[in-house]
Amino acid sequence: MDESRRASFLPLLCLFLLVAVLPGCAAYNPRMLFLVKPDPIVLQDHHGALLTGNLTVNILYYGRFAPAQRAIVADFVRSVSAPAPRAAQPGRSVASWWRVTSLYRGGGARLRLGRQLLDERMSLGRSLSLENVTALARAAGHHRGAITAVLTAPDVLVDPFCMFRCGVHDHASAGAHGRARYTYLWAGNPAKQCPGQCAWPFARPVYGPPMPPLVSPNGDVGMDGVVISVAALLAGTVTNPYGDGYYQGDLGMEAATACTGVFGSGAYPGYPGTLLKDPATGASYNAVGLGGRKYLLPALWDPTTCKCRTLV
Repeated sequence: MDESRRASFLPLLCLFLLVAVLPGCAAYNPRMLFLVKPDPIVLQDHHGALLTGNLTVNILYYGRFAPAQRAIVADFVRSVSAPAPRAAQPGRSVASWWRVTSLYRGGGARLRLGRQLLDERMSLGRSLSLENVTALARAAGHHRGAITAVLTAPDVLVDPFCMFRCGVHDHASAGAHGRARYTYLWAGNPAKQCPGQCAWPFARPVYGPPMPPLVSPNGDVGMDGVVISVAALLAGTVTNPYGDGYYQGDLGMEAATACTGVFGSGAYPGYPGTLLKDPATGASYNAVGLGGRKYLLPALWDPTTCKCRTLV
């Protein structure tokens, strides 16, 4: 993929080897992290166009996804701009999490779920490149007010899934003269290929301290990992859709990837932070969506404080 387009990616969770709270803290002893005053993250605004207003999220499921698995993602997207459910504690809904993006220039975007498409026969095969992902997003249909999410099943290989990325968001050109731009994202189900990298903290990590895995809120480690990726990528898409919005550094550190590994207050490498726990199932979560469905969502960088904001 053309590096000049600054295609943004969701780094592997091996970044836990770095300081999870903020990059500037060079302390490796978790017990000392609270003694170190971290340098603030500043995601520079490059003044390019952001995605604002009403947007539709269309989802293409590539490979086999059970109806219950598709519902986990669909309910998350529906919850992003919905009123807080009664089951959610104040400030701990999916919508509250998404509201941080409204603090960026432009006032944020309201998302609604659009079409859900199935490609169970895997029309481009079981092994894909990122160029194939772009083609799938284009074939799924696109327009200026939409984001296309391409989700791949556990047995689909996407180069470089697991090696360098858990997902990616980017943009492409369309129209007769190539002047129309559309945005898309891809995330893979890591259940078989790399749960310790792309479904942490619901799987034992490949790198860093060997923390026991937490219980996933929807009883599906792979799909709860997909939600973490999709959440991070959606936040990056609306705040840096074309590579000239909010980001820092050559790696394109963005709204969520600036806070990699942080899910609750007090997070440090190998520890996701303080989380809520379902007394009935023992599952860990930090946000509640429509119908009382629970999710674990990544912290987002708050441009008003230059810090990673968590719900818990």
